[in-house]
Amino acid sequence: MTSWTFISDNSKLMPRSVLILFLLFVCLLNGLPSFAARADKDNANQTASLEKRYAAARTSYNRLQSSPEGKSRENWLKCTLVFKNIYLNNPRSEYAPKCLFMLGKTYQQMFSRFNIKKDLDDAISSFQDCASLFPDGNLADDALWNVANIYLDNLNDKNNAIDTLKKIVATYPKGDMYDKSVNELKALTADSNQGPARPTGNNLRSKQLNHVLPIKYWSSHDYTRIVIDASGPVSFKEQLLEQEGNQPRRLYIDFANSYVQPKFRAPVPIEDGLLKRIRTGQYNADTVRVVLDIESISSYKVFSLPDPFRVVVDIRGVGRGEEAKSPDKTRQAEEIAEVNTPEQSSTEKIEEAPIVTKAAPEIQPEEAPSTSIKIAAEKANSREPARTRVAPQDSKPKIIPEASVADTANRPPPVVQASTSKKPLSLAQQLGLRVKKIVIDPGHGGKDPGAMANGLKEKDIVLNVAKRLAPLLEKRLGCKVILTRSKDVFIPLEERTAIANKNDADLFISLHVNSSESTSASGIETYYLNLTSNPEAMRVAAFENATSAHQMSDLQNILSDILKNSKISESSRLAQQVHNTVVIGINKNYSPVKNLGVKQAPFYVLIGAEMPAILIEMSFISNPGDAKHLNDDRYLDRLAYDISAGVQSYINSNTANTQTPRQNK
Repeated sequence: MTSWTFISDNSKLMPRSVLILFLLFVCLLNGLPSFAARADKDNANQTASLEKRYAAARTSYNRLQSSPEGKSRENWLKCTLVFKNIYLNNPRSEYAPKCLFMLGKTYQQMFSRFNIKKDLDDAISSFQDCASLFPDGNLADDALWNVANIYLDNLNDKNNAIDTLKKIVATYPKGDMYDKSVNELKALTADSNQGPARPTGNNLRSKQLNHVLPIKYWSSHDYTRIVIDASGPVSFKEQLLEQEGNQPRRLYIDFANSYVQPKFRAPVPIEDGLLKRIRTGQYNADTVRVVLDIESISSYKVFSLPDPFRVVVDIRGVGRGEEAKSPDKTRQAEEIAEVNTPEQSSTEKIEEAPIVTKAAPEIQPEEAPSTSIKIAAEKANSREPARTRVAPQDSKPKIIPEASVADTANRPPPVVQASTSKKPLSLAQQLGLRVKKIVIDPGHGGKDPGAMANGLKEKDIVLNVAKRLAPLLEKRLGCKVILTRSKDVFIPLEERTAIANKNDADLFISLHVNSSESTSASGIETYYLNLTSNPEAMRVAAFENATSAHQMSDLQNILSDILKNSKISESSRLAQQVHNTVVIGINKNYSPVKNLGVKQAPFYVLIGAEMPAILIEMSFISNPGDAKHLNDDRYLDRLAYDISAGVQSYINSNTANTQTPRQNK
């Protein structure tokens, strides 16, 4: 009668207590999944919000660099507040070191515009915080490099600069600033009669000269690409001088308000049949002149790219002919490092273009061409005035990656193993269409992760697909496949195109995955190089170019001349064939994918490509469903298989088109 009361026997409280506890436990268990789901959702939303806020801050920074808004110090201070708030509210997120680094760059820009000493102090403090609070991050050595340059260029403090450079060398021997720091230390500590290595003191502060950096080039028997980096946007002009007397034919480029260190003024021998050498000199107090001594060229293009600012010179000519080819070369006047040719497996021949860099000889002053010499431009042998260009703004440092062995361990299952006997010719080969080389470009890499979401990084996904795609193309088409990178290294965009051009590639395919602020965005889209007014295409191109939409608009004016000789129609057909094949293949084997179509946009990585070239955005990494597929090996196999089938379809359709008139005859 009293077993369930609270009055007489305390031992009889247990049944009701147990019941209550049991009910509470059941409720707790039922609530845990929803609580965990809400927590995961909250974390995902927070990450997406951080990514969105950081991207908006970067966009604001880029806009201030290249628009009238940048004339207002108040606008720059607002930009610093955004980076500060993101960092302070999320000090342990992946965006914390990025915000500190960008804070330092923002203060640097403020000093260059408003000449307030406090901005330099704040820049140094931000960079040092980035390095000390996140010593294992990939921006730590970059931050210290910027500190060293501030000490040298802005504060004339050689001792602190040396101490900072020594810290980079001691702490980051595998970082991309290591070689630069070693070279800078040698220049600063060596006894020299060449005078100061850099402009200093009041002269620099009153005129803020840009630094022209060591020249890089990629060369083959009939193609040379030269890239001239500068520390900031520079107005430049180029002129072609015809041969007169003992003076060889030469192309020179003048950089206004610029300075080149004496150690970078040494002539760089090329001798590839097109150019004899490159000479760099301080033409006058604030003009740097780069002279290309010509042996034999038939055409050239000169254009600039922002973020980071660089001037690109593409040269074509007859060279020495096939029988007297000089080895393909990549050189930089700053260092020398020869890299072994990639290994080849017994069944696959995936290659990555070997890169060789060579040091320049000792400094020889550049002679000033006589003002009486007539200037000629190479356009139908007619003469025209020199062209002057003002480049968009920029700031990022850049590095040169080392070449690496292509890892071909991941092989897609749809492919039949190659036989050791002689392969039958493909339809394209039987009909005479020559596609001997294809360059595959896995986007981003190294310190540039590309888009990141749902625990994935774009650089890893595209490299994975590239390694699956390469053997498929080789076996389908019997051609050689070259990867611009075969491991996690950073390669500048202009170098990727140069690899394709100097290897005389017949097709160029750049692999990427898309991202959007909206997690519902999904689908596949394919691009080829052209001008565009489509805002979404501009957004995608701006992200892949690591620049702003505003600078993309400026770039379109530069591109209008370059595109006249580009293979736009062929690239359009290649894009259409590959895109349609991929969409059909995915739809057959997975849930229907959104077809975003074939579009055109000004992608840096496609500029100057002298073969049909496309860029594929394979799904959205920011979409949970797409991300799940991109993390599935079978899905990546499917993508690689369908891309290879699309390339084969393009080749066969082009072969049929080119052969039809002959058959009718």
